[in-house]
Amino acid sequence: METESDLMLARRAALAGAALGLRYFAALAELPRERKSDGSVVTEADRAVEAVIREVLTGARPGDAVLGEEAGQQGGGSRRWIVDPIDGTASFVAGDDRWLVLVALEEAGEIVVGVAAVPAQGKIWWARRGGGAFVADVAGADVGAVRRIGVDRDRPEVLSGSRLGVVPTGDALLPADHELIAPLCAVVPRVPWRTHAALLVAAGELDLAVQTRGQLWDFAATSLIVEEAGGRHSGLDGERRPAPGPALFSRGDALHAAALPLLRAGAGRAGS
Repeated sequence: METESDLMLARRAALAGAALGLRYFAALAELPRERKSDGSVVTEADRAVEAVIREVLTGARPGDAVLGEEAGQQGGGSRRWIVDPIDGTASFVAGDDRWLVLVALEEAGEIVVGVAAVPAQGKIWWARRGGGAFVADVAGADVGAVRRIGVDRDRPEVLSGSRLGVVPTGDALLPADHELIAPLCAVVPRVPWRTHAALLVAAGELDLAVQTRGQLWDFAATSLIVEEAGGRHSGLDGERRPAPGPALFSRGDALHAAALPLLRAGAGRAGS
């Protein structure tokens, strides 16, 4: 019997979580909300979706570690699955369809597989290290025609005239977030986005995306998808490996290098 690849396993786990998440999303009025110690929203849906993803992953790879936003890390070794069961819980509970299910695999400290399902929009995005980035429509567990994606190479590598998406949006942006992005937004106005802005950089629909805050599980999958689409990801320190804090996604190195100093200046203002 042929062994299921890590990428196919990650997709299967993400789709299992997506299916359960959609059932909760269809019954939001009955879903109690709680607050974590950091003030962010958490629900039974977050915990249940993570549990089903863990079940799929550990059933197929019992020797691997799994790190999830809700239940922490279980297991050890050089291979670790990284799970954000509902990325954008505040959007989820507000009935906004832009929430994601994120699954990534880290091997020897490097992200090698990343999957981002957008269940309420019927889309799934994925990448494998060295294998490119892709998107497809999805219905339940059925994945439709696959399309390879890539960043926009035809636009000039300058900030002026670039298209910038900022995550999160609206009232979810804190005062410190506004300070962080202010110098960049003075040069590159924000544009609205229908799907996570980092994914739209990968698809060539945006030039830059800033996620003002996050943890490893927020960036593990999307960073690889953007990189395999030909783009660039880093924290404000320029480190490409996903880590807590703000993150910048760009379609090219020159654009990335131009945007980073502006974000660092904003971070300095926010911290002063």
